[in-house]
Amino acid sequence: MVVIVPCHDVRMSEDVDLPPGYPVQWEADVVLRDGSVGHLRPIRPSDEEGLHAFHARQSDESIYLRFFAPLRRLSDKDVHRFSHVDYEDRVALVITVRDDILGIGRYDRIDAGSAEVAFNVSDHYQGRGIGSVLLEHLAAIAQEFGITRFTAEVLPQNRKMLTVFSDAGYEVSRKVEDGVVALHFDIEPTDRSKAVVMSREHRAEAISVRRMLRPSTVAVIGAGRSPDSMGHHFLKNLLGAGFTGEVHPVNRKAKKILGRKAYDTISDVPGRVDLAIIAVPAENVLKVVDECAAADVDALLIVSAGFGEGGGDGDELQAELVRRARGSGMRIVGPNSFGLINTDPALSLNASLSPTMPPVGHLGLFAQSGALGIAVLASAARRNLGISTFGSAGNRVDVSGNDFMQYWIDDDDTHTVGLYLESMGNPRKFSRIARNLGRIKPVIVVQSGVSAYGVPPGHRVRRTKMRPAVFTAMLKQAGVIRVSNVHQMFDVAQLVVHQPLPAGRRVAIVGNSSALGALSAGAVASRGLTVTHGPVNLPSEATAEEFLEALTRAFQDPDVDSVLTCFIPPIVAHDEDVTDAVRSAARGSDKTCVATFLGMRGVDSSTYMDEGGTGQAIPIYAMPEDAAYALAKATKYAEWRNKDHGVPVAPAGVNRRVAEDVVQTVLSVDPEGRRLDPDETAALLTAYGIEVWPTRRAATVEEAVEAAGDIGYPVVLKSTAPMLRHQGGITGVRVDLVGEQSVREAWASLNERLSPLAAGQLEVQRMATPGVSCVVTAEEDPLFGPVVSFGVAGLPTELLDDISHRIPPLTDVAVSELISSVKAAPVLHGHRGSTPVHRAALADLIARVSTMSDDMPEIASLRLNPVNAHPGGVQVLGAEVTVAPTARRADPGRRSLT
Repeated sequence: MVVIVPCHDVRMSEDVDLPPGYPVQWEADVVLRDGSVGHLRPIRPSDEEGLHAFHARQSDESIYLRFFAPLRRLSDKDVHRFSHVDYEDRVALVITVRDDILGIGRYDRIDAGSAEVAFNVSDHYQGRGIGSVLLEHLAAIAQEFGITRFTAEVLPQNRKMLTVFSDAGYEVSRKVEDGVVALHFDIEPTDRSKAVVMSREHRAEAISVRRMLRPSTVAVIGAGRSPDSMGHHFLKNLLGAGFTGEVHPVNRKAKKILGRKAYDTISDVPGRVDLAIIAVPAENVLKVVDECAAADVDALLIVSAGFGEGGGDGDELQAELVRRARGSGMRIVGPNSFGLINTDPALSLNASLSPTMPPVGHLGLFAQSGALGIAVLASAARRNLGISTFGSAGNRVDVSGNDFMQYWIDDDDTHTVGLYLESMGNPRKFSRIARNLGRIKPVIVVQSGVSAYGVPPGHRVRRTKMRPAVFTAMLKQAGVIRVSNVHQMFDVAQLVVHQPLPAGRRVAIVGNSSALGALSAGAVASRGLTVTHGPVNLPSEATAEEFLEALTRAFQDPDVDSVLTCFIPPIVAHDEDVTDAVRSAARGSDKTCVATFLGMRGVDSSTYMDEGGTGQAIPIYAMPEDAAYALAKATKYAEWRNKDHGVPVAPAGVNRRVAEDVVQTVLSVDPEGRRLDPDETAALLTAYGIEVWPTRRAATVEEAVEAAGDIGYPVVLKSTAPMLRHQGGITGVRVDLVGEQSVREAWASLNERLSPLAAGQLEVQRMATPGVSCVVTAEEDPLFGPVVSFGVAGLPTELLDDISHRIPPLTDVAVSELISSVKAAPVLHGHRGSTPVHRAALADLIARVSTMSDDMPEIASLRLNPVNAHPGGVQVLGAEVTVAPTARRADPGRRSLT
């Protein structure tokens, strides 16, 4: 059984009269198909009146399709039965907006492993994916209670409900009996059903961001006449950029502002408002949010400060803001946001504090704080680097970089994405979305790391137990281009936006200075690239024609993937003549070109266009080191994008139900969790196909001899003391004991040496095949979820911190990279003539650990140490497992805003 414990990210019900056993942890805010938000929660006895109202609004057809009869009014008895459930054998969920019920889903257990499921969705909200969301959550809840199969009865003409089941990704069997379609399907997640859930989540979240970035009508609430007011700035910038939609200021104390009619309240604004910009004092924001909800506003951009960033009452105000907005179906950018920008000339949206509109381009930008937003936009403008869209999340209470990435996946105007992240609330989801986005568009991230320190005030962030190396590994696993600062982000962006990705690591260098050529070659080599052409050093008096000839040879060289051209102001040729030569040589080539023109930085504004109307601008850098850095980052990204990413690991012989029974049995006796004993550990691991070699504790030499005889010679005698275990030295272990006498002698020797250290407790184990001792671990982290780690046991792991990390779910390629990425990996592959270990067996073991940790968040920590890898396979000689009730994962596997 999967136990989910609520954490601070779950929006708790505010009712004080919740029924006994009410599962608050099932509550979730979900983005519906049209981009709006619904609140999903378990049904409550207090919903009786709401059920009557819901039923009364339904059409005769919908009532007949649900109940197979024309029940114009439900009896009080039926409503009581529907609203009173036990939250285990009988479960019902509702989705609400402003406390009105939009949809109901329920299951009733039939037997130990199956339940009948049914849905009813409001006529006015059909087509928003409510039935699909309810099915996802009901299936996940049912599995917590051992239910593995759903059945349903649907009338043949109820095509919408039949579609909900057929499109869910399950293998659905159908049978028509007495004019009713009987459906049966297993609810255990499959690759297809998981893909369906993720695809629906992507589309819904992308649409929700699109509604903010492409509004038809914008209202500025708090737009004042004073030029110094925040609202005045937003209104002025919207109008100044030439926004093609409608703009309405809202201010009770003014009739007109900047020539536009001002309205007293948002409800007075004619027509529907897509985006409301709220720029009023913090203490007035909740009232305005309620007014926006009543006016059916789609989304809120809250620029007001005074929330979580100030702590104290601001935290409570911020939490209430989220509750009210999401409960009314609206999404929030902010509070404390710098704004939103969309440079598409058909829209020209500058809903930000930036007084000027950035140039039109193909770089999508996201920054959390306002101050950094200003710096980011200013830096892009200085480089002539065009922007497609920009967003500032402020305190990031709702819309985050993950949402923007979902939008950018489908946005044809965005070719590259840059994110300045001060914190990350859901790295597990970030990794998943960034991986999907990175396969088609480069993702550049500025982030100094994730830790318990340095989180900006007001940001909701789970505390992590992991080292920064885990965050680095997560970004690498997702194919993200990580940089250290905004300067580096734009160095990389101006290359990947405007140039083809490098096909390899071979670089040509052409310039007009031997010193600059040598500096460039050194910079290229230091970044892991190879100079295969040049450096070609033209004389300082070289003409533009000589530059063109040398560059043409470089581009035509089949052993060149990228060309770095660098020059100091020449004596004979003019700067523009040399720039023209670079453009001409790069024109029509599918090879990457970067230029170092001393004293210049940015994107060459004169771009050659081919017959199709497309062209490639040349990125220009002030120094060769900057050019080499950007080229190396682009090359490594291209390698990641072009490689085989493998297939998800799916080890054979896994019995998840047995493993869940072991964990649930322990937690039912010890609700706080504990370390498993050897028998429990063996049972848990065996369920996932992992065999742990048994050991026998021995308090006396006679017990040791008896244990050795039972196990079978040769054996090992070793100390159980944590400070000595698995060290491999003679102090704590005796190996190759082949008979009773050798066991007695080893006992005497160890007992004499270890007794003064209070480390004399010993155990006996069968002698393993000579091999390489490794460590495989998995740990459940509040921020990252499961983290799998690998290292070679002993000094590499314990003193040198030579450990590699990955975040499940893993592919076969990711498992292989996990093994290879430790510096000590050569000892596994035949170092100094030794026989290589059985790598496939080691990979299979890690795949099983990865699958187990992904399946079971109750496994707080798992440590296999030592794992003896040898030419014939792997042997798990020691295992320690701790289980504990877990907080709900940030990316729980069913759609939910956190």
